[in-house]
Amino acid sequence: MAKPWDGIISEEEQKAYRAAGFGRPTGMGKRPALLIIDVQYRTTGTTPKPFYEAIKEFPTSCGEIAWDAVKNIEVLLKLFREKGWPVLYPHVAPKQSYDQGRLAAKVPAIMTVAAKGYEFPPQIAPRETDILLPKRHPSAFFGTPLASYLVDSEADTLIVTGCSTSGCVRGSVVDAFAYNWRVTVPQDAVYDRSRVSHAVNLFDMSEKYADVMTTAEVMQKLAALPARAVAKAAE
Repeated sequence: MAKPWDGIISEEEQKAYRAAGFGRPTGMGKRPALLIIDVQYRTTGTTPKPFYEAIKEFPTSCGEIAWDAVKNIEVLLKLFREKGWPVLYPHVAPKQSYDQGRLAAKVPAIMTVAAKGYEFPPQIAPRETDILLPKRHPSAFFGTPLASYLVDSEADTLIVTGCSTSGCVRGSVVDAFAYNWRVTVPQDAVYDRSRVSHAVNLFDMSEKYADVMTTAEVMQKLAALPARAVAKAAE
């Protein structure tokens, strides 16, 4: 099956990783948690639009590709709700004057996003029982209680979705790996404004830090796992 990085990462480079023993799957545990990272109007726009139209509304929008990913996140979210598994939303809160930092120096537009941009698309919006985690930095773990919530929920596997593949998704995946969680990234449930950055980072995560596969493949594996109440009763 074709991978997002095919045609971008050369066959010779992929062969070199295989020869060195990278890219072996780690599999899933029995207690997954879903991370939905930065899926807000500021990265999707309020409606699907081509990139250069979308950034007229929110300069940080990724355009239509974001909405393609949202459709797949919605499918995953539905299953997580049915199974009673934890859902967590690492997200950017509205910026205040004191939020100036190194990222704002690199990307000043993040300081001027309209209030609407911080809302969640209704298809994947959090519910009262979900966990909201405001963050200031790319990794969902840095400066947040995410690890504590995951330990409390007894999660052993993270399904990481959202934006951007090369930034907050990658940063969160690397830190999750460092904490020794199993990590799966549905390749079509994450998005980035750059096709090349999206592909290269998916490849690198697949080789070192996570299992990368389609949402359909992830759903098949998740469907075989017991719902949360059943899993607890069996322990």
